[in-house]
Amino acid sequence: MKRVFFSLLFLLLTGAVALAWTFSPALLDPAPLQAMELPRATPPAGMSLSALPTGSMKSRAALAYRGGRFSDEREFAMTAILVRHPRGDLLFDTGFGRRLEQHLAMQPALMRATATFSKGTPAAEQLAAHGFDPARLAGVVITHAHWDHVSGLDSLPGVPVWVTAAESDFIAGGGDMTSVARSLDRLELKPYRFADRPYLGFTQSLDIWGDGSIVLVPAAGHTPGSVIAFITLPSGARYALLGDLVWQAEGIDLPAERPWLARTLVDVDAQAVRANIAHVAAIHRRFPQIRMLPAHDARAMAALPVFPAAAQ
Repeated sequence: MKRVFFSLLFLLLTGAVALAWTFSPALLDPAPLQAMELPRATPPAGMSLSALPTGSMKSRAALAYRGGRFSDEREFAMTAILVRHPRGDLLFDTGFGRRLEQHLAMQPALMRATATFSKGTPAAEQLAAHGFDPARLAGVVITHAHWDHVSGLDSLPGVPVWVTAAESDFIAGGGDMTSVARSLDRLELKPYRFADRPYLGFTQSLDIWGDGSIVLVPAAGHTPGSVIAFITLPSGARYALLGDLVWQAEGIDLPAERPWLARTLVDVDAQAVRANIAHVAAIHRRFPQIRMLPAHDARAMAALPVFPAAAQ
């Protein structure tokens, strides 16, 4: 019995040490970009970008990136981004919706146990309160279909939801990860395709309005159809909406991936995520003027003007 006891104790201790190691610092090594210039863009007058905060979540830096501390409590933003353009206004992600409690109850118990959530005003209600009819949106472009990026679609019935074909398939068969998307009434998916046109080292891209002001690139890994949106405003200001490629800015600045536990829970292809993090980190080093916006970094989102204010 003693031998069995000590064997089990050894296995438990070994497992605990191994798990603790997965939270330790481990930096990725991005390869330098080949010589390139910033892609040309001619954003039209009147184009602008605004943030619509819809709530937040509190968790620990250690759960967001390798090397983060458990003692470092972080606010994780739940923010929609409105990009107004003369050819059509687009909302990027939605944050929390009216039925947050219902949507949250559909999520894994471990996720609910490791975070606390604060509900704000849904993006659609913020728009309507300032005279912007949400029905006039050309679409909602989701960076991916996880619940906290689509919850607000419950307030946007009938607005087209722009998704890649891979993400549309993921919604249909993604199990618990896409249960909220499947539960939404009148969800009008609008799949789109990328062209074989390189953009900042990505082999494919979609220039939505043909002027270089809003360009999507595929960044599969977190989900099969995750995307990054590059936005260029008339002032010359440039942004990259990273979705959940990383959860906090350190993911790109260091760069570092999520710890093993988080990767296992939320990423469908951790190796693809790792490669995309390294590539975006290389873009960040080559072009620091592009403001990197991880969807859940409250510090980055707080620097944006809140609707109806706008950056132009």
